[in-house]
Amino acid sequence: MLKVEHLTKVYPSGTVALKDLSFEVSDGEFLVVIGLSGSGKSTLLRCINRLIDPTEGKIILDGIDVTASKGAELRHIRRKIGMIFQHFNLVKRSSVLTNVLNGRLGYLNPWTSTLGFFPAEEKKRAMDALKRLGIDDKVDSRADALSGGQQQRVGIARTLMQEPTLILADEPVASLDPVLAHSIMQYLERLNKEDKVTVICSLHYLDLIQRYATRVIGLKDGVKVFEGLPSEINREKFKEIYGEEAQDIRATALE
Repeated sequence: MLKVEHLTKVYPSGTVALKDLSFEVSDGEFLVVIGLSGSGKSTLLRCINRLIDPTEGKIILDGIDVTASKGAELRHIRRKIGMIFQHFNLVKRSSVLTNVLNGRLGYLNPWTSTLGFFPAEEKKRAMDALKRLGIDDKVDSRADALSGGQQQRVGIARTLMQEPTLILADEPVASLDPVLAHSIMQYLERLNKEDKVTVICSLHYLDLIQRYATRVIGLKDGVKVFEGLPSEINREKFKEIYGEEAQDIRATALE
């Protein structure tokens, strides 16, 4: 169970990214967060795993106050929170295998792993993750030699190495075409259903929202303006979240 309580984030510039945001996420949910760019979606995800610190409020994961955690306790929490990025966040010049093994760093001796030495069992774990994502044939390729869809699958395999209970996916398909977008979302859905991993994912495409989300939260200017089922988001509700400029809500990615 994840609880977000009265979360506010004000950046040093004075920009208020989140305003008194509260909601809960049950174990095993596939929650989708929607809203215009600048609505606070990325800030929310980064507050949950403490990539950035909130200004006010609490984030409680499985009874532990993430916002108050420090040092070893925070590192332990982060091990169980996978992060998938829009632009993949891979080490471009490193091999696919090395990128996937990097997802295991929180469990390994930092000295040996920094030098690139990984136990045989961890290499097998990485290969199993790559096979699951259907990309084990690219194990020795450099990350920057892969297509966008392949790179995102490497990112998901890297996240698998953490054995996460929660995955935060920050617009994971925004840079992909519709066919690849569904492919990546299907991999996330499998993790959600087969591995019972809770997923919080920010998206724009309404067809993806209605296909994969179990529940939706809409943000506008850092404020929660919608919380409910994807089936409850009709044309008028979508325009309320995105503004009157939202035209073809089924085909257009609104930025």
